[in-house]
Amino acid sequence: MPEGSKRRIHFSKLYSFSCLKSPFRDGHSQIGQKGYSRVVHCNDPDNPEAVQLNYGGNYVSTTKYTAFNFIPKSLFEQFRRVANIYFLIVACVSFSPLAPFTALSIVAPLLVVIGATMAKEAVEDWRRRKQDIEANNRKVQVYGRTYTFVETRWKKLHVGDIIKVYKDEYFPADLLLLSSSYDDGVCYVETMNLDGETNLKLKHALEVTTHLHNEKSLQKFRAVVKCEDPNENLYSFIGTLQYDGKEHPLSLQQILLRDSKLKNTDYIYGVVIFTGRDTKVMQNSTDPPSKRSKIERKMDKIIYILFSTLIFISFIGSVFFGVETKRDISAGRYRRWYLRPDNTTVFYDPRRATLAAVLHFLTAIMLYGYLIPISLYVSIEIVKVLQSIFINQDQEMYYEETDRPARARTSNLNEELGQVDTILSDKTGTLTCNSMEFVKCSIGGIPYGRGMTEVEKALARRGKDEESEVDGGSSDFLGQNDEAVDSQHPIKGFNFRDERIMNGQWVNEPYPDFIQRFFRVLAICHTAIPDEDKESGEISYEAESPDEAAFVIAARELGFEFFSRTQTSISLHELNYESGKKVDRLASSFYHVYVLVIHICPIFLYTPCNFGCQNCHLRCEIL
Repeated sequence: MPEGSKRRIHFSKLYSFSCLKSPFRDGHSQIGQKGYSRVVHCNDPDNPEAVQLNYGGNYVSTTKYTAFNFIPKSLFEQFRRVANIYFLIVACVSFSPLAPFTALSIVAPLLVVIGATMAKEAVEDWRRRKQDIEANNRKVQVYGRTYTFVETRWKKLHVGDIIKVYKDEYFPADLLLLSSSYDDGVCYVETMNLDGETNLKLKHALEVTTHLHNEKSLQKFRAVVKCEDPNENLYSFIGTLQYDGKEHPLSLQQILLRDSKLKNTDYIYGVVIFTGRDTKVMQNSTDPPSKRSKIERKMDKIIYILFSTLIFISFIGSVFFGVETKRDISAGRYRRWYLRPDNTTVFYDPRRATLAAVLHFLTAIMLYGYLIPISLYVSIEIVKVLQSIFINQDQEMYYEETDRPARARTSNLNEELGQVDTILSDKTGTLTCNSMEFVKCSIGGIPYGRGMTEVEKALARRGKDEESEVDGGSSDFLGQNDEAVDSQHPIKGFNFRDERIMNGQWVNEPYPDFIQRFFRVLAICHTAIPDEDKESGEISYEAESPDEAAFVIAARELGFEFFSRTQTSISLHELNYESGKKVDRLASSFYHVYVLVIHICPIFLYTPCNFGCQNCHLRCEIL
């Protein structure tokens, strides 16, 4: 979109956006006290006070190990497994005369198992480190001492730096929004990496900083931000901006969090407030935990059972051994004289039969140790590594829109994938990709649309007997729908098929004035921004949410094309049903044409609501 067209839009003139101004609240009185002591000198790196503060850098690490703690921490992880503890004890005892075999036969398999698992952990942690290196070395524009923007790496950012972030780029740190490509300092942010929400969040700069649009205006900009200390709360921020001798309150509306993405805005200017481990997203992150899958925990239980069986067998054998050994000397006579009980070691001495039985018990535990399957752990580790390789190479898990394949950062929990135990959901968007489509509508009591919702598709699969109920009495509903979908190029957000009102045929319907008003509302009541492709002339829309975009796209496809807006008006191309010609409409926000309530039902059937405002939980749009 041309920058000039954006600068004609003053969102702050609209009531919805004017509500974003941050008033002083009770929390601002705590500035300077414990928990609210952070001071940021904006664009003033040579300030002695800023130098003394000595805030941390912007380097972050999500690895589980370091070069110093890898061996002890990894060994601790290995010996959390019951089988490894058993074989470690047996390996230590194998160096004594009690061992029925050589020490090498027990130590070698244990070293192979532990070494292979530690090597796998090291490789996976190195992959995490490579991703950290990639993130820390991303480039961003920083306002330097030469009063120009220079490119630098994320990890070299410091608190107080002014940076410039472009559209579809991630924010490298927690920023205070100064201005944007819009004159009013408005920008849209996608926080999917933080809270999973795909709907765009609207951010608004303070009015006193919205004039900072170029390098020259930033040259004399000096300000001090006093705010809360680093914390994990993503949904609140308390601070003040001291600029030009005045103090201005700051709220979350002026804060851009690390790992969120700039959308629908060409660029923004911001001041770095929190860096590295002090950012809110890193405050919420914890050290990579030692996760163990259900299979590993179940294997431990099985090992406990096998170990109990091993002890029981060894105990019974030792008891019988002790009894038989004690009977070797009876009334001075040797019962089993060929064993030479008069000249033997403590392990077979009938005079110390109890001690011989105890030592025999330890020997039996080692001898019957093959009941404990140490090779099973190796087999499972090999399977997990192969599974992670298959996941990384799985073409079905490749997301073409963002050019992102699946990445298995660890193979410890492969078998847990896809096993849903509990679902806690507050809305449908939590369990879906939040991709909205305009499928059906009802205008003047007449239903329109032959597209199928997911509910109708599920009902249609249950049997041919229910197809007539699903399609509303049309026997060839499914066939018509498939032909309609195949005959046209698919449009994202638009799955509406009905020859009665498409291609301008709505003028022949019984209530064309109702249809005109209905789609005019869809084309006008929104905050979307049109973006025209200079080469093709096609218009796309940058909307705050997918459902809003679906409304505007549906209106465009049915002949009501929204193509321009200012702070006081919206312009449309629409078909006049009386003359049958395309005309341009200018809808003013001060001209009340009619009132229509749009009710959005859970399966996205866009239908006029007749209940009245007291029963409708959605907003009414007044033109």
